[in-house]
Amino acid sequence: MDVVVDLASPVPPYEQIRVQVTAAITGGQLEEGARLPSMRALAGDLGVAVGTVARAYRELEGSGLVVSRRRLGTVVALSPTPPEVVQDVRQAANELASRARRAGLDDETVLSFLRAALVATRAQGAPASR
Repeated sequence: MDVVVDLASPVPPYEQIRVQVTAAITGGQLEEGARLPSMRALAGDLGVAVGTVARAYRELEGSGLVVSRRRLGTVVALSPTPPEVVQDVRQAANELASRARRAGLDDETVLSFLRAALVATRAQGAPASR
């Protein structure tokens, strides 16, 4: 797993880490049970504070993507979602990305649309992410 942090980016470093690890998990690069680097090791590699990595890992854990355990470290959580559901949602995301590119929309605009849709479905009582 390669994580890169752009310290000049307006996106906070913890969010950059969270997004990249999420993509690695949902994209299948990190499988269930895969161990993430220790917070200290990843912070050292990226040149950020350990607290920055800790926040990213806490948010990943809060979303159900990873679990942290003493002595074991942080590992990719077992997915209760059937693979065909994951594939269907991944395909829908790819279609959204393609449509957005064709329309000339920038990444942040598309992400804001998706975030708004997620908030709206949560408000309607749809289940939130794991």
